[in-house]
Amino acid sequence: MSYRVTFVCTGNICRSPIAEWVLRHHVENEGLDVEVDSSGTGGWHVGNEADERTVATLERAGYRSAHIARQFAPSWFGRYDLILALDEGHLRALRSMAPDEGARGRIRLLREFDPDADGDLDVPDPYYGDRADFDLVLEQVEAAMPGLLEEIRTALKEG
Repeated sequence: MSYRVTFVCTGNICRSPIAEWVLRHHVENEGLDVEVDSSGTGGWHVGNEADERTVATLERAGYRSAHIARQFAPSWFGRYDLILALDEGHLRALRSMAPDEGARGRIRLLREFDPDADGDLDVPDPYYGDRADFDLVLEQVEAAMPGLLEEIRTALKEG
């Protein structure tokens, strides 16, 4: 059985698709049995592709991208082993939707896996920003990958 990870941001067109495709790249390169996807807490962009700046950021860094936005549904908690919020607002929204303590225990902030985050665990929303804001998201996502991958490898071994 695959380990299942999802990333959750606001509209599922900027931060969470970047995180999704970066993690997909790493688990594919390592041959790990991990399913990765993403969604948003809100439905404003459901059915839309990722923001063009998201796609450009991923492509410049050598990552693939193919994405259609969707909204996280409370019925999905049972699907995932790890639910990664991109900021405190998403964390609160997900915890309020969680049906039980077990589901709440699977929700974490992505930047918890970055040892250099220094308590600043929010990935800032680049939507109203420019290329530098999207590059910062990618940088923060990539910084969390070694710790996240270690967490996943440990979970797969304990499987």
